[in-house]
Amino acid sequence: MITGALKTKIDNLWEAFWVGGITNPLTVIEQITFLMYSRMLDMQESKDEQREMLAGIPFKHRFAEFEQDYRFSRYANLGADEMLETVRDGVFDHFRSLNHEGSILSHFMKNARLEIINPRLLVSAVEMIKSLPIDQGDTKGDLYEYLLSKLTTAGINGQFRTPRHLIRAMIEMMEPNPARHERICDPACGTAGFLSNSYEYIAERYTSADNVHSQVVANERGELEEQKVFAGDLLADYRHHVDTDMFHGYDFDATMLRIAAMNLIMHGVEQPDIHYQDTLSQGFRDHFPNASNEGFHLILANPPFTGTLDEEDIDPKLTARVKTKKTELLFIVRILQMLKIGGRSATVVPQGVLFGSSKAHVQLRELLVEHNQLEAVINLPSGVFKPYAGVATAILIFTKGGATSNVWFYDLQNDGYSLDDKRNPIAANDLPHLVSSWQHYRKQAHMPVGNFIGHQLSRQLAEQFPNNEHLKDEGGVERDYQDRTQQAFIVPKAEIAAQKYDLSINRYKKVVYQEESYEDPKVILGKLKALEADILADLNELEKML
Repeated sequence: MITGALKTKIDNLWEAFWVGGITNPLTVIEQITFLMYSRMLDMQESKDEQREMLAGIPFKHRFAEFEQDYRFSRYANLGADEMLETVRDGVFDHFRSLNHEGSILSHFMKNARLEIINPRLLVSAVEMIKSLPIDQGDTKGDLYEYLLSKLTTAGINGQFRTPRHLIRAMIEMMEPNPARHERICDPACGTAGFLSNSYEYIAERYTSADNVHSQVVANERGELEEQKVFAGDLLADYRHHVDTDMFHGYDFDATMLRIAAMNLIMHGVEQPDIHYQDTLSQGFRDHFPNASNEGFHLILANPPFTGTLDEEDIDPKLTARVKTKKTELLFIVRILQMLKIGGRSATVVPQGVLFGSSKAHVQLRELLVEHNQLEAVINLPSGVFKPYAGVATAILIFTKGGATSNVWFYDLQNDGYSLDDKRNPIAANDLPHLVSSWQHYRKQAHMPVGNFIGHQLSRQLAEQFPNNEHLKDEGGVERDYQDRTQQAFIVPKAEIAAQKYDLSINRYKKVVYQEESYEDPKVILGKLKALEADILADLNELEKML
């Protein structure tokens, strides 16, 4: 668990980067990632050296005899100018020489470059990295998440960081499970928020009661709160699958990929499968034929909304299904291709996908409703991605294959934060209600459900609804989600088809208008005259006093 003191150190280093002229948040995180990677290489080398010395187990050295000065433990004790020269001219060349090692991070380090030119800034960064508890699995994931939380500007190509609490709610709705040997993918993974938080969810679910620990720490706002630490000790039987084949991500931003790989490793995934690739291009099918064709059980995504693409770059198999250059439509088609039969997805889309009237929009929605199982449409408030973007969005949940009978709609009005650019915490939060209601609906519909809600949302749910009263109507009868005046309701497929597959929630939600009663106009006029008379009388009294 990351403490307030550790956060203060990171905050101070962040400020030092800005003062030193490095103001791009992605660059700051990237440079910190390089130094973390350098220390992790050195730590692993030391462990292997000790194992070789004690047990006689040989290993392939990461540092040759002439490269010993490039180890973190060595250059961390140098003077400022000598440290800068060693790191710039030696350490980064060493990174590039490790490509043959097969490590996912070493692969992404081939284009690594030191952006720090101020020797004192480098010393400050190295000293901070030296103090980080990156040898503690429970802490290093939180540490990296805190670094990523400092991404306060949108990236290129429509990329922006999905709020962690929204990611977590989507994951709890989809319930990834290593016991089923599921393969999870994000086709536009960015910093791997969906993948790393999926691992956290799994670790929490697979922790025995004796290995759940509590700790009081300071949160991002400086407030003390109790947080749980989950050891994930029950993952032993699935460890190899989790480490090598459960988590897959693709992106065409090399900086993002370096950060994504480090994020997953810091969370505890030893060998995440992260690749440099535009998943909408023809090259994706050529380079990753198995992944592009029914390769995954679960896809979680918030793909970039870039508008349109160069037609020559688009995989023709995508446009054969939906004739368009709009990325938000093409990503849904690609996700369907990537899913195994019976595989499922939760994907964030701009709300224009739900009601757009173009032929491509209608084709896509028809594809989801008529040829697959569209399970849910979750309407998100327009401010949920501020300050990055104000675009109105929704979450689509669907399964490849099967048949749509009813679509479950949910109107999410609050996510626990203000919907302005400041995004300050507020009491109103529909996410616990969303997850619980979704699981209740699936149970009623005899669909698979694990009924696991993580610690944080379950605690919030208990505070909001101590007796699960949200699952019953005013008469105490179990909700059947037929009442369209409620926050959650279902709509039959036939009705959706009759509306040209329009999926906007306002098309189907019923609004109850409360009749207002007003006094007779003559009575109102009488009151106004009486009020006017009182005012004139007061003015006359005031005049007499002058």
